[in-house]
Amino acid sequence: MKNEAEQVVTEFLNAVKVADIEQLNALLHPDVEWSQPGNSRISGIKRSSNEVFQMVGKMFELSANTLKLTDIKSICVSGNKVACLLHWNAAQPAGGILDVDNIDLYTVEDGKITKVEVFTADETKEEMFWGD
Repeated sequence: MKNEAEQVVTEFLNAVKVADIEQLNALLHPDVEWSQPGNSRISGIKRSSNEVFQMVGKMFELSANTLKLTDIKSICVSGNKVACLLHWNAAQPAGGILDVDNIDLYTVEDGKITKVEVFTADETKEEMFWGD
């Protein structure tokens, strides 16, 4: 049986795969803290679900709407924290390619994601793709 944190994160990742904005919004706490790695236009700490959605919108703009979560490789749980090994792909019209693994660490409280820390396997590749 899945614990609540694992269930919330699994539902969140499934909603990411199909771009179900309503479900994503329902699972993110309005005051979620999201840490995106690197030094690019999308990097930094977001302090609300609105800021997260703005970042994601920019990611879709910069990737010409090609950004896809292509694989959920692993989900590991410890209490209310869930670590996930994820694979992402995107392509830009000018030829930029993103093909990278990330480890996302989610904190879940009262059925909502309250904190996300994203770790990338290739920060240089991400910074080149997302630009500055």
